[in-house]
Amino acid sequence: QVQLAESGGGLVQPGGSLRLSCAASGVTLAYYAIGWFRQAPGKEREGVSCISSVVDRTYYADSVKGRFTISRDNAKNTVYLQMNSLEPEDTAVYYCAAGAYPVQAMCATTIVSDKDYWGKGTLVTVSS
Repeated sequence: QVQLAESGGGLVQPGGSLRLSCAASGVTLAYYAIGWFRQAPGKEREGVSCISSVVDRTYYADSVKGRFTISRDNAKNTVYLQMNSLEPEDTAVYYCAAGAYPVQAMCATTIVSDKDYWGKGTLVTVSS
């Protein structure tokens, strides 16, 4: 059974940092592009950052460029999202997903569907 499990969320003050992890079982993440998505209350799901399966090509939403960094550790079958300089607007549930897509399409469109692999999410709250 394929499972993706996000961890690392929590409450942080504005300007703080968190590192999210997406750990997989039942699937080898190295074979897939991985994306981090977020959904805030009352808002559409947004692609935050994606990384390709082979050459680690990355994509970042404009709202997180220069603050977030996506990376993968294939030996640990885990993908990370380092989030620095967090802002209240970053408050959301963050999900990871695995799919066979180009990174820009994966993050910037709604191509990722329920038929792809998704985690259950981790809540990030940025507040003073």
